[in-house]
Amino acid sequence: MSTTVLFWLIAFAIVAATLAALVLPFLRAHAARPRPGEAEAAAAIYRDQTRQLEADVAAGVVGADQRDAARDEIVARLGAELSAPAEPAHASTPRNAWIVAIAIVAIVPTAALIGYLVLGSPQALDAAKPRERLADHEIVSMVERLAERMKAQPGDAQGWLLLGRSWSALQRYQESADAYAQAAERLPGNADALADWADALAMAQGRKLAGKPTEIIGRALAADPAHPKALALAASAAMERGDDKAAIRYWNALLAVVPPDGEDARGIRATIAQLGGTAIPAPAAAPASAPVATPAAPPRERTATAAAGRISGRVSVAPALASRVAPQATLFVYARAAQGPRVPLAILRTTAGALPLDFTLDDSMSMAPGAVLSQARDVVVEARVSASGQATPASGDLTGQSATVTPGTSGLSITIDRLVP
Repeated sequence: MSTTVLFWLIAFAIVAATLAALVLPFLRAHAARPRPGEAEAAAAIYRDQTRQLEADVAAGVVGADQRDAARDEIVARLGAELSAPAEPAHASTPRNAWIVAIAIVAIVPTAALIGYLVLGSPQALDAAKPRERLADHEIVSMVERLAERMKAQPGDAQGWLLLGRSWSALQRYQESADAYAQAAERLPGNADALADWADALAMAQGRKLAGKPTEIIGRALAADPAHPKALALAASAAMERGDDKAAIRYWNALLAVVPPDGEDARGIRATIAQLGGTAIPAPAAAPASAPVATPAAPPRERTATAAAGRISGRVSVAPALASRVAPQATLFVYARAAQGPRVPLAILRTTAGALPLDFTLDDSMSMAPGAVLSQARDVVVEARVSASGQATPASGDLTGQSATVTPGTSGLSITIDRLVP
């Protein structure tokens, strides 16, 4: 049954119920009313009976004590006579009442139909009309107007982001990538803008992440090593070029920042298994007063080269800042090159409730292709408590760092003793 037919059936049922509610009580009211002539005749008869009763009392035929009982009986019979319909309803309904009822039946549905056609939207009943195409045309016009406005106001970074998202929703990926490029230029270090730019550019070049998109992904991870979309794109790019080891590293890094029991985590673990890797569970939070156990030492069969690529130590908080550390805040521990790009060579993410924390950083925690701890010459290890959960430093974060060390260092001590202004 079509939507139009269903609508009119429902409308007919509503109108019929309304008419019944209006007409039937009206007819019953007229049917139950005695005709004026009958009522007057009955009243005249009982007035005569009352006069006769008074005459009998005066003549001594009826006693005074019997008069009241007889009068009550006369009044009761009169009331019953006047309250009862003289004939069945179908036979006693006046002609005028039927005329009014017929008028109601004719006028009410007609008025309702005319009012709907004038004030309503009959065209909305036709679900097959191509209204979506009209909506798409309107959306495209709005996005084009936004694009013209951005040419006149190129400094509006948020406007460029909105334009990029709009073009992407319309699957016009090159325009989307161009808009995101403008946004990224005006928002240096913004991982969201960079990741969206890389994604749109990859779609524009046939869903390929090689080349410029991979370069942009590296910039996004340098700004925020734990950015979920950038990690997913980096893992996909590694799989695209056949670097399964790098893909596993990125997927494990992403696994650490998504809800552990969610659908995303299950999909990531399945992908890691398909690549022949092992999913690394996210570190569990521990009470602030309880130290976290040192990670298990590597098997003896690991080579000296692998051992030389690790840095281990302990992170603690200066007593003066201990009261400002929220247990649920995010704790980052990462190594970066002492000179050159600040892209983390290895990063550990957990919660501040794990402090003081014994840590180990190695090549499995790398965040960017080719940027691994074992290949670095001199590094600095930093620890930072982030209330926002973002890897990019922000005002109010608590931080501390080591002196310059070389990969293979153990027993390193880092104290979180500064507040990011």
